[in-house]
Amino acid sequence: MKVNIKNNVDWVGKIDWELRKFHGDEYSTHKGSSYNSYMIREGKTVLIDTVWKPFDKEFVENLKKEIDLKSIDYVIANHGEIDHSGALPELMRHIPDTPIICTANAVKSLTGHYHQGWNFQTVKTGDSIDIGNGKKLAFVEMTMLHWPDSMATYLTGDNILFSNDAFGQHYASEYFFNDLVDQSELMNECIKYYANILTPFSALVEKKINEVLAMNIPIDIIAPSHGVIWREDPVQIVTQYMEWAKAYQENQITLIYDTMWDGTRIMAEHIAKGIRKKDPDVNVKLFNVSKSDKNDIITEVFRSKAILTGSPTIGKGITSGMAGLMEEIKGLSFKKKKAAAFGTYGWSGESPAVLSEWLKKSGFELLNEGIRALWNPDEEARIKCLAFGKEVAQKTH
Repeated sequence: MKVNIKNNVDWVGKIDWELRKFHGDEYSTHKGSSYNSYMIREGKTVLIDTVWKPFDKEFVENLKKEIDLKSIDYVIANHGEIDHSGALPELMRHIPDTPIICTANAVKSLTGHYHQGWNFQTVKTGDSIDIGNGKKLAFVEMTMLHWPDSMATYLTGDNILFSNDAFGQHYASEYFFNDLVDQSELMNECIKYYANILTPFSALVEKKINEVLAMNIPIDIIAPSHGVIWREDPVQIVTQYMEWAKAYQENQITLIYDTMWDGTRIMAEHIAKGIRKKDPDVNVKLFNVSKSDKNDIITEVFRSKAILTGSPTIGKGITSGMAGLMEEIKGLSFKKKKAAAFGTYGWSGESPAVLSEWLKKSGFELLNEGIRALWNPDEEARIKCLAFGKEVAQKTH
């Protein structure tokens, strides 16, 4: 299957409607995804990226129906991760000498994945190749967005930026283009993608976008490696990335907790009531980590100006569910967000202190020392939770 993008540029990738987990079990893909591969046919025939390995034979067989594989002059590998390069071994089995254009770092990652001595030709920012008919492919290294080997490829004349992982989303759609899909669904998947994958690289995102904008090149289409292609007002997603890169937050406070016998849940709900009583305009959201998708929770953390984390004390610590989520949050390096901790206990009661230490290590500004309640919170404890919520609202207003 191919879909025309513009003139002699076609999408030749794979839509994966069944995908529900990505990066192993690390990222949830409720809406599926796509592995976008593109074919350019000018004086030279160029293939940009491939698809994930489970679809390698299907991908190559479909290519054979479109062209003689031996007519491919260049394969562009914008990124070595297996969801982009997984079909390379099957493809290169047919055309072993065809040049693979990539960064020096991509040679390392591709060789590390596949242990093949292919005909690599390395490029760096500012390099280009002539593909005939007055058109060139120009390359921009996108180091750490989100791998060391990442790059983007720009097609002159047609003004298409093949942006790799930048500006993409895990979103399956037979509509293919941004102007045809549900806009709310699209932007929800875009912010989730940014929050869970690109947040720790925000300073680099801003720097790299400014570098590309300084090149003053016209961009009519942004064609990422996952999800839909930006053809209507494509720069809107660039503008959105610039906003997300600047320590993004909305008027939202998110409470994240785990609970054993509902005590910590009761605390969370009363703290939330206290926040709302003090500040009725703030958006308050609650998530039980044992019942909610962790990537959806992280997206809400990204949106929030403050988070409250809660756990019962277990083994002088916190539940494994909260510990796992806190490890994820620490790795994402959120900026300029506030936080506090809470929890129930039966005899020792370390959980708020443990959570506070996690939050501090993760770069959050602590609002206070946290709050704890003995056993199932009684009326006095619930009143204290309400007051705690009011304090949080006051300090984050």
